[in-house]
Amino acid sequence: MSIIQILFYLLSGLAVFAALMVLLSKNPVHSVLWLIVVFFAISGHYIMLNAQFLAIVNLIVYAGAIMVLFLFVIMLMNLNSSAEPGKHIWMKLAGVVAGGCFLIMLVSLASQAPEMTNKTVQMKEGNIGLIKELGKVLFSDFVLPFELTSALFLSAMVGAVVLGKKDSTQ
Repeated sequence: MSIIQILFYLLSGLAVFAALMVLLSKNPVHSVLWLIVVFFAISGHYIMLNAQFLAIVNLIVYAGAIMVLFLFVIMLMNLNSSAEPGKHIWMKLAGVVAGGCFLIMLVSLASQAPEMTNKTVQMKEGNIGLIKELGKVLFSDFVLPFELTSALFLSAMVGAVVLGKKDSTQ
């Protein structure tokens, strides 16, 4: 067994364990922190697939921005056990039925794709997913949409500052 396979199995086990902990944690803050661990494990898989840009974007956008937003919302809501709605048996039953249907769908999809079992992923070769290649394409073929998007983001930031600025006359 090679080091790549060992690393893959370690990252996969970490991702599955952390995803289970997201579901099983009683504290919502702990669930969000476990979800950040899942995103780190997924970014490790992206790096193994030679997709560094996707790994960095996954960490910055999901583990950075969205999880911080989740934490703020959870902390601002001030959830406690008295504010939690009652857990009825029919809600648990609906969750089990929906999970079972999802499992059946996954098993049927996996059984319908036997030609994919012998395919291997190209790793550490090629130029797909590298930041250098993305930059070349972005600044040559898509320079106009890139610049228009940056101008749109700049105007949105200026608009947010103007709207958020307090009026000094009041």
